[in-house]
Amino acid sequence: IRPASTPTTSLMIFFCLLLAVICSPVFTEEWKAKVVKNLDALVSSCVVMPCSFTYPEKTLPSSKLRGIWHVDKKQDDRVYHMDQTRILENFRGRTRLLGNLGQNNCSLEITEIKDHDNGPYCFRIELAENEDPTINKFSFVEDCTALNMLPDPPKPTLLHSMTATQGHPYSITCSVIHTCPSHAPQLTWSRGAADEIFENHRELNPGNWEAASILTFIAQEKDDDQEYTCTAKFNGQKTSSVTLKLNVKRENISFCSYNHIIIPCAVGIGTAVIFAVVCIVLTKYLLTLTKKQNSSYRVLF
Repeated sequence: IRPASTPTTSLMIFFCLLLAVICSPVFTEEWKAKVVKNLDALVSSCVVMPCSFTYPEKTLPSSKLRGIWHVDKKQDDRVYHMDQTRILENFRGRTRLLGNLGQNNCSLEITEIKDHDNGPYCFRIELAENEDPTINKFSFVEDCTALNMLPDPPKPTLLHSMTATQGHPYSITCSVIHTCPSHAPQLTWSRGAADEIFENHRELNPGNWEAASILTFIAQEKDDDQEYTCTAKFNGQKTSSVTLKLNVKRENISFCSYNHIIIPCAVGIGTAVIFAVVCIVLTKYLLTLTKKQNSSYRVLF
């Protein structure tokens, strides 16, 4: 006969189940990496591959952490290592870690991109003791980054109003997307002074950044039909450009806007007319008076 469960027994069972649910993530936590699976990379330029990782232990001594990047599942084909002699010769001097391993940041930068640098590239973390890795090591071969080679740079895009108005401010925004914030593209204008240009840089999403240049000026009649070209110069000297042909319209000026000119002119013209009429009348009167006086002289003599 199975003994009936008591309230105390039921409470203990419930408490144990709750404790198991709470503690299970701690004991089942695994090595994990967060990367961007596919990134565009401009040949001859550079690319930054965002990377972060977690590990079962709560903390690891950052002074003993060693980060390694290698090609796919080939751990010996290293593209980054603290010891340059352990890196594939083709990658020596072209790679560096941008992140702090102690803060779980394993981002990698590759410069002077070659057309065969496709990857995929995988990250490996090791806890080193006397230059030799301990049991605390892991290669994230399931979370790697592959590169899509771009032989030509992306074209900038322009954001602007269709028409500029004479005498009013006008702005043109030129922007381009890139994958290397440490060597962002340089944006230049074919026209415009330095004090008319404002630059801005921001991250759009992991692995993609935007460089923007805003040109603001007062539109004049001489600017009509003029071309404004924005050129993006990427790391590695490759360039791309886009051109805008400006259309400037004259401002519609109402009658009221001429009041400061019309009213003084009207007053001046009116005064001149009255003065002329007075002069004519006075002249006629004097001529008539002179004729009468001459007639009187003839009668006397």
